[in-house]
Amino acid sequence: MFAVMKTGGKQYKVASGDILRVEKLAAAAGETVQFNEILMVGDTIGAPMIDGAAVQAEVIDQIKGDKTINYVRRRRKHSSKRTKGHRQQLTLVKVTEILATGGDKTGVKAAIGAAIASAMAHEAPGAAPKAKAAPAAKAAPAAKAAAGADDLKVLSGVGPALEKKLHENGVTSFAQIAAWTEADVAEMDEKLSFKGRIEREGWIEQAKNLAN
Repeated sequence: MFAVMKTGGKQYKVASGDILRVEKLAAAAGETVQFNEILMVGDTIGAPMIDGAAVQAEVIDQIKGDKTINYVRRRRKHSSKRTKGHRQQLTLVKVTEILATGGDKTGVKAAIGAAIASAMAHEAPGAAPKAKAAPAAKAAPAAKAAAGADDLKVLSGVGPALEKKLHENGVTSFAQIAAWTEADVAEMDEKLSFKGRIEREGWIEQAKNLAN
């Protein structure tokens, strides 16, 4: 039996025993994690996800992908150019079981991206963790997040639409952005198609000043 699952903004067709490289997860080698965003199991197709379906996998190791070279050149009066290498942080996992039903009752740790886990860890002490919204009710959690959040539109290049995307990914305060590591920046860049905007606009430095 095979399944099609989603993690880190990408879809993977998997079967028991498959070894995958996925975007970095908040899990240690030897742990078992469960992917709950399942689009298809065998002949059953979700709408868009299948309730109760899950894919369980064992974390083998935390690794880095192949090195990529990013070259940026700005054609302006005071032109500039920059070359920077990057190796995406990944997690190597082995699929151990595919569940067509009952995945919501296993109690196995959910597979969460490292950047999202880091953002949740930097929330205010005592704050309740944000539950993932159902597809039909995305607007409500975003509105709640905005009610007690910093005004991220103060950051250079951030408008209402971009602020909403950040809220939907658990980013609601300057303190969270100020604490981002290089891996967090790379994951957010890819997940939200920022294309280097975080570094280009200097969000982290701005957030550090605004958080004080």
